[in-house]
Amino acid sequence: MVNAEKFINKSIAEIKTTAGSDKVVMALSGGVDSSVCAALAARAIGDNLIPIYIDTGLMRKGETDRIRTIFGNIRLQIVDAGDEFLDALKGITDPEAKRKAIGERFIRVFEREAKKQGARCLLQGTIYPDRIESEGGIKSHHNVGGMPLHMEFTKVIEPIRDLYKDEVREIAGSLGLPKEIQHRMPFPGPGLAVRVLGEVTREKVAVIREANWIVEDELVEKYRPWQCFAALLGLGTGVKGDNRIHGWIVAVRAVNSRDGMTADPIDIPFAHLTKIGSRITADIPSVARVVYDVTAKPPATIEYE
Repeated sequence: MVNAEKFINKSIAEIKTTAGSDKVVMALSGGVDSSVCAALAARAIGDNLIPIYIDTGLMRKGETDRIRTIFGNIRLQIVDAGDEFLDALKGITDPEAKRKAIGERFIRVFEREAKKQGARCLLQGTIYPDRIESEGGIKSHHNVGGMPLHMEFTKVIEPIRDLYKDEVREIAGSLGLPKEIQHRMPFPGPGLAVRVLGEVTREKVAVIREANWIVEDELVEKYRPWQCFAALLGLGTGVKGDNRIHGWIVAVRAVNSRDGMTADPIDIPFAHLTKIGSRITADIPSVARVVYDVTAKPPATIEYE
């Protein structure tokens, strides 16, 4: 395990040295990774840190309002770029192409916002599993393999690049971050786009956002999973009322893990699974079927794309 005090002191010194007198822009999502980076950078460079939350239109239900409330006491810039991201994803079905399109748009939005602030240094919360999966060709992360080859930032700072998720949580505790942040479930950088198989559309995102909220509402408090969510698989036949429908198939995924490199599905009682399925199909008229994913990692990844 990491020596928290030693790591914090080393990271603060590294950020201070690398940034120099430059302004530093960073993505603050509200997850533990970006929150730890923000806390470290704030100690290192103070007002030269410019945290930005980008609403990609692919966020969880109520996420933007939550971020505004939690981080309302800092100079947080909130950027509504939902239309840009959804437009960039039009017609794209390949998982890697989607991730790269999101990575490209993510950096371009940051470049634009950084110019407004006079910042040419980017700080981001890449962790070790992100690097391993991107470098090993498993999948590109929007802030690693998904990055475009040309960026206008002169420096990229990744203070937690060598840490696993459990180590990041330990650092968060040592930094005094709220427990809600410290133990929050991981949420993918590309957002709900990797929980929609095939082309990402506004309709699909709306469906999976609501289904994802139901899954978290049902499972987080009771099972304390490493990660749980809903994914939209495609279309299937069903019956609602007296009518046959061709509706969405939603998969429920809930796993436990130590570091995200491996994961095991949670043994959820069948009665609870049927309750979740009933809620999703009742609350979302366009959903015809709900299934539960029992696959470990490996052979599956935790997310669907």
